[in-house]
Amino acid sequence: MDGINKYNEFVALHKSQLESLSVPVHLWPALYRKLAAETFDAGEALQLMLIDYDEDEDEQNSADDDDSTHPVFALGVAREQGIKASDPLAVYLIDHCWTFRLDSARQTLEQNPQLADRLSAITGVDLEHEQRVEKILKRLWRYCHAYSILTGGNSDEERIPIWYVMDEIGSAVNHSDDPNFRLVPFLYLNTQTTYSILFPIKDCEQNELLTRDMIEYVAKDAPQRAALLLPWRDDNLTAESFLQVEPSADYFTSGHIPETYPKMNTNVLPAPNRCDSLKVYAEYEVVRQNLTDTNFLLVNAEEEADVLWLTHHFKEFEEFSEKTPRKFVNQFPFEYVITIKDLLSIVCRRAAKEHHDAATLETYPAWLPTTYNLSTELTEFVAYYQSRAVKGLDNHWIVKPWNLARGLDTHITDNIKQIVRLPITGPKIAQKYIERPVLFRRTELDCRVKFDIRYVILLKSVQPLEAYVHRKFFLRFANHPFSMDHFDDYEKHYTVMNYQEEAELHHVKCDDFLALWQDQYPENDWTVIEQQICDMLLEVLQCACQEAPPCGLAPCRQSRALYAADIMLKWTDEDKKVLQPQLLEINWTPDCKRACDYYPNFFNDIFKLLFLDEHNNEIFRQLTSVN
Repeated sequence: MDGINKYNEFVALHKSQLESLSVPVHLWPALYRKLAAETFDAGEALQLMLIDYDEDEDEQNSADDDDSTHPVFALGVAREQGIKASDPLAVYLIDHCWTFRLDSARQTLEQNPQLADRLSAITGVDLEHEQRVEKILKRLWRYCHAYSILTGGNSDEERIPIWYVMDEIGSAVNHSDDPNFRLVPFLYLNTQTTYSILFPIKDCEQNELLTRDMIEYVAKDAPQRAALLLPWRDDNLTAESFLQVEPSADYFTSGHIPETYPKMNTNVLPAPNRCDSLKVYAEYEVVRQNLTDTNFLLVNAEEEADVLWLTHHFKEFEEFSEKTPRKFVNQFPFEYVITIKDLLSIVCRRAAKEHHDAATLETYPAWLPTTYNLSTELTEFVAYYQSRAVKGLDNHWIVKPWNLARGLDTHITDNIKQIVRLPITGPKIAQKYIERPVLFRRTELDCRVKFDIRYVILLKSVQPLEAYVHRKFFLRFANHPFSMDHFDDYEKHYTVMNYQEEAELHHVKCDDFLALWQDQYPENDWTVIEQQICDMLLEVLQCACQEAPPCGLAPCRQSRALYAADIMLKWTDEDKKVLQPQLLEINWTPDCKRACDYYPNFFNDIFKLLFLDEHNNEIFRQLTSVN
């Protein structure tokens, strides 16, 4: 009776998980018993087999071939009577030999020779090869899988991707479009241990090879299926088009909380420079600490305020205009078209007269790194990647979530098999990694490092477009000398050190940087570069206002906004003669603490510009067309 009660407890605890994984009910009792006793009995019914390739195939599958899709092992049915899908005992626990995070994978393998030995055997890498760890990491993508653990809240930022490699038995189950088994990850809650569960979906005879559909979540006729199967099956997609077409309005609203906007742009707003102080309700503590000008008075209730400076997304602009027509808010309707990475790239491509240069494959506009959405443009991306490979062009990409910040779940790689696998941990874009960045010499390190530039954008109006940049831009620096290798070295390839424990945050003020720039690059006048940057930012905003909402910013006379544009500089030629600014992203509610530390009147000046129409040409530069 006690056994029945324990089984019922197991079902109560795991039912939702078992049902979501579509594990057949007739297997649940045996699964429970094997989990409780930690029974790994797959070897009694199955046998591991080393695949013997002929000489030609063996050459293709040699240890020097990092991109091989050939499996090393196969798994066959050993039992004479075969395995029936209806057999209530035909469920097998598969152990995980390695659970890891990508940013520490290399270090883990280098520090654990026994684990590296085991992974070498699974992936078919020569134990004695001097680049063994590197080769394991490149071949890993046909063997590793992922799941996520929710660490407390419901936000994407709290969903941490965990990668794992199954043991030799699980790793030997190869792909088929017509599989006879399924293999799914399962968290045994009693011990908080993750296994994989292997079970048949068809009857199998003795010596028949076990197979699974590696991308069973994708329909057999889905257009992106060939691209997703690249880790397990070579396919040439260069005949496919890599042109990008702007999606319909539905795409701009999908996944977003609906928002409204004023249909009439006739609000009567407070006159600037009035005698009474403008009352400001600010959710951002840095504003509360640094808004000291007597023209403004901080209040603690939204109802009392003339200005709402919010850090949560505001959506009800139409109601706002009707009920409180004399208030301001620090957001524009549909501003997410520039602050979310996948939409920003779509908006920016409106500036292009053609998609790409047929000879060089460089895409337009020139200031936007080539960017593909790996959810909606995966086939196009693979076609573009493979077309670049045919021409021998650099193919390093930075793959990042389009809805997260702070470098979370972001990776740099030239491995197409890795790139097509990464979106299983959340929607991502692939953006061309800048292989020829303009570098900055840090004298105290005696080396040249990557850096990026942050310009603060002030948007006052959409129709007509009125926007400014703060003339004091901000700089962020890498800590390690730049080179096109070791892409998991964060302090070499990234510049945002705020969120890295023990990483040095190198501070250089704008004016000091300009003096150092002149010394390091005397032939590249910064005033020319800044003009290029300002022209680029103006073009971005023009593109964002070009289409009606939800495909573009909506006008709202009560809206004012502050954004931060992150920019890098690249050399367009190998001789390093011509510079081109590159727009990386535009951030909403950026961290402005450092700005206030450097410039105590930072928010005073911004609020006077945005809400009192006090123009200060020494501090702000208006974005206007030079034509």
